[in-house]
Amino acid sequence: MIATEDQIREEILDAISDNPVILFMKGTPEQPMCGFSARTVAALQALNAPFAAVDILPDPRIRQELSALSQWPTIPQLFVNGELVGGCDIVTELAEEGKLREMVAA
Repeated sequence: MIATEDQIREEILDAISDNPVILFMKGTPEQPMCGFSARTVAALQALNAPFAAVDILPDPRIRQELSALSQWPTIPQLFVNGELVGGCDIVTELAEEGKLREMVAA
């Protein structure tokens, strides 16, 4: 059965609500498929922060629905406690300032 856009949107919303820290990325944490995703994963792993990850590459509609929900055009997208934190640059900046550790620990 092929998922509809509504089903994909519901799955995204469920994933965000079910996981305190979730990263929508290109590839997987073990094998990122772009440098921005790799840097974001590295920032989270440096904190030993447990996080879930969703590979947006298998179905282009995942990215389409995610960006429609978040109003954020680029990937990766990090959500903490249901709220969009941002992409690679914001996550990197927060990590350098020590604020990311506080966010993922909360």
